[in-house]
Amino acid sequence: MKIKVSEEVKQALKNGNAVVALESTIISHGMPYPKNVETALLVEKTVRENGAVPATIAIIKGIPTIGCSRDEIEHLGKAGLSVTKTSRRDIPVVVSKGLDGATTVAATMIFAAMAGVKIFATGGIGGVHRGAETTFDISADLEELARTDVNVICAGAKSILDLGLTLEYLETKGVEVIGYGTDELPAFFTRKSGFKVNDRMDTPLEIAKAIKCKDDMNLGGGTLIVNPIPEQYSMDADYIESVIEKAIGEANEKGIKGKEITPFLLDKIQRITGGQSLESNIKLVLNNAALASKIAVELANL
Repeated sequence: MKIKVSEEVKQALKNGNAVVALESTIISHGMPYPKNVETALLVEKTVRENGAVPATIAIIKGIPTIGCSRDEIEHLGKAGLSVTKTSRRDIPVVVSKGLDGATTVAATMIFAAMAGVKIFATGGIGGVHRGAETTFDISADLEELARTDVNVICAGAKSILDLGLTLEYLETKGVEVIGYGTDELPAFFTRKSGFKVNDRMDTPLEIAKAIKCKDDMNLGGGTLIVNPIPEQYSMDADYIESVIEKAIGEANEKGIKGKEITPFLLDKIQRITGGQSLESNIKLVLNNAALASKIAVELANL
């Protein structure tokens, strides 16, 4: 399969410099235009300011693209929900039909691995959905973390999920979950969840050393690094939980399932909170991009 790697990313990888992969679902499905494009460009700027090269990943007219141009990001933002939300299962169809695809965490990991990018920053990963014991609704992101050698920095699993079962699933799959400066799994919009992570590390260098050790031992799979949203942007846990329950109730009433559920819930939560959740989302993504860049720089120096 043909993939397109931007010259900037190609040169950085060739020279052994730090590169950070970025997903594109957040552009087309995560936020309204033009906020989505503004945020994507600000995330890229944050990566550069912290010493790494950004590689926004998407499928453009059937071609997996590692390092989207400003025009391509603008296109994805304007096209919005008409762009196919693309996970592992969707890739062959999107590519063979020559479509545009906004890559989820799973698909972004796949293409990052193809290009040789080890570090990936996102907002929050997918996970085990509430009620999965009857619906079996479990995100492909978790399987990808178990099989694909890319290390993901996020603000925990999205708080619309069952966080306890998500951690259990990751443990079963042998995925190391490292808390950056925390012993607890962050809950995306809030810093705490009540669930403990495997290990706590307090510096990007510590994390980079653990990643290198995993690679040197050929253990395969990814590492999940969870980075709490900055305190000043964290939302009240009880309030956001009540909002989530209301949004889930509406989704159930409307029969919304599968890959449509997460965009629906995030949009509904944004509307109920009067945009507060969107601003928190943006701040946590920028925070993750900064940490990912620092880890990538340390890894490149080892």
